[in-house]
Amino acid sequence: MKIILNKILLLFVAATLLASCDKEVLTELNPNAETTVSLSASDVVLDKEAAGQEVLTVSWTDPDYGFDAAAAYKVVFTAGEKSESIAAGTNLSKVFETVQLNKVLLKLGLKGGIPTEVSVQIQVVLSAYHNLSSNSTSFTATAYVDKLDLSSTWSLIGSAITGDDAGWGMDLPLYTTNIPDVFVAYVTLLDGKYKIRKDKSWDESYGIDGADIVITAGSYKITFNFNTKAISSEEFSWGIVGDATPIGWPGDTTPPDAKFTYDQYSDTWKVIIALKDGNIKFRQNNDWALNYGYSGVEGILGGDDIPVTAGNYIVTLDLNKLEYTLEKIDHIWGVVGDATPIGWPGDTTPPDAKLTIDFSASDDVWVIRNFTLKDGNIKFRADDDWGVNYGYSGVEGILGGDDIPVTAGTYDIFLNLSELTYELIEL
Repeated sequence: MKIILNKILLLFVAATLLASCDKEVLTELNPNAETTVSLSASDVVLDKEAAGQEVLTVSWTDPDYGFDAAAAYKVVFTAGEKSESIAAGTNLSKVFETVQLNKVLLKLGLKGGIPTEVSVQIQVVLSAYHNLSSNSTSFTATAYVDKLDLSSTWSLIGSAITGDDAGWGMDLPLYTTNIPDVFVAYVTLLDGKYKIRKDKSWDESYGIDGADIVITAGSYKITFNFNTKAISSEEFSWGIVGDATPIGWPGDTTPPDAKFTYDQYSDTWKVIIALKDGNIKFRQNNDWALNYGYSGVEGILGGDDIPVTAGNYIVTLDLNKLEYTLEKIDHIWGVVGDATPIGWPGDTTPPDAKLTIDFSASDDVWVIRNFTLKDGNIKFRADDDWGVNYGYSGVEGILGGDDIPVTAGTYDIFLNLSELTYELIEL
């Protein structure tokens, strides 16, 4: 497995600013420059019901660099051997609210309800050549569990995943359900075959009468009952349609609905989508036989169209509670470049290859999985436009405006907007 990790900066942070600062820092930096960090609380107990409440302020003193420096700050949290850094811009303090701090603590490996000591330090980034670190201080933190764990030891494998009879090398997960020893997978498959196996090993595997299971291309819910060894599949997908969507209301030639993806960490269905002023509805299997709309009571699904205003959204559909939420977000991120199937954008280029939020981590981490690249270059950009984009600056670990060179392969690609980093993990 090959991992490429680099730091990134917004394109509009001009390289000339860094270049001009570098020369000044190299010649005039005060060797006694330092900053001291302090915390607003020594014991923080987070409550899931207090979302949005300010719970911790991290402050630090302004270092005397010996010149007028354009410094950027990061707040670094550490617990045990794990650290998480949060960009704080040019400010001298950073306020954390309940949900944001809880996500940081969970990424550090804290267990819900267990008080744990967490240390805090400030990193000062002056240039690619000069950085400062503050003293370290600590507080006792108690996180709460905000994600489900529906993972299981069972997975689905087969040529129906890759479309290649020789490609039995990729497993898709099955999730636990509220019925003991009954597991489900929500998958989009190609014409081919599959089996169910345990621990991604052939020591224990199941098909129908021991044989591979033949299936045609489509989106499915596959159910495996370990007690009876029964395996069943049914057409299953959820989508969003309406004049507020790029698809519009369905017609004879309308493409498939904008598809929801199952989120195992909340047992809900999610789609990230740009909407216009108009209306939407949710429906199953690209068909009106089963559909949900607005009943006139906020958050309750019924039969009428759901009115929306223009914007980028995370739309969440909870089929257990028959509720939905529409959460506005600033941007929808994609990847382009001559290394991608899309190429560099032109007048007739289709939309960028879209990343989605990695709901196992944080709303600041975006990912595209199992993405095939050629030798060439890529860049990240927001909303199919060059207005906000990320690229490589030519200094290892720092991103500026240049293309990001990649070698051919299949990757999971992560873009972390909180830490200003990206990762390419070759599969």
